[in-house]
Amino acid sequence: MTTFVLVHGGRHGGWCWRPVARRLRAAGHEVFTPTLTGLGDRAHLLTRDVGLATHVEDIVATFEYEDIRDAVLVGHSYGGVPVTGALERIADRVRVQVLLDAQVPRTGESVFDINGPERAKAMVALADEGGEGWFIPPADAARYGVTDPVDAAWVNSRMTAQPLKSYQEPSGPTERAWKHPGLYVECVPSSQEPHMLDRMRARAAEDPLFEYLVLETAHNAMVTDPDAVTTLLLQALELRAG
Repeated sequence: MTTFVLVHGGRHGGWCWRPVARRLRAAGHEVFTPTLTGLGDRAHLLTRDVGLATHVEDIVATFEYEDIRDAVLVGHSYGGVPVTGALERIADRVRVQVLLDAQVPRTGESVFDINGPERAKAMVALADEGGEGWFIPPADAARYGVTDPVDAAWVNSRMTAQPLKSYQEPSGPTERAWKHPGLYVECVPSSQEPHMLDRMRARAAEDPLFEYLVLETAHNAMVTDPDAVTTLLLQALELRAG
């Protein structure tokens, strides 16, 4: 049995991993799907003070209070940012990291630094127009490539706002994450910026303990193709031996 910790992306919650978590549990594994502060079922905790550092603490606390060790830690989209930060403190509890079409910062980089000025400007405008200047309103499932009507309705009924600070706040140290065994999965078409993908491809070419794979499905792969995502997560267990 392996423990999987699945961290969602922006404006989502632990709920989005339900199809994958169900499959992993059916295979005999233990699964945690923490919801980051202010999102999903914890939306009532959203304040203008919630930022990236808060979400790093959420992940670290999950590992500490659940006594998780030798885990597969997965970050999707924005979730890759707090996962990268948390590894600075919990790397010894993580067997391998899996970055699912995720943002992966270097030390001192924010989400906006990764995304670039135009995308950052658009997010700030959304917050100004519909989020009182400090939160980004929920997005439609179509933005994440979810087109099946049933799946889209399920996603849209659960999407919540994202604190703007979580995208503006610079990452703390990330050196341990960039040296830790892992797998990067690019969803085609990816929602990540080309330079971000180039960095991860370059790492995979140089690091024998890091792999780069392409999955032909939407950005919200855990919803659109949970079977493929589950298979990839199970394959990631072999990376440490490599």
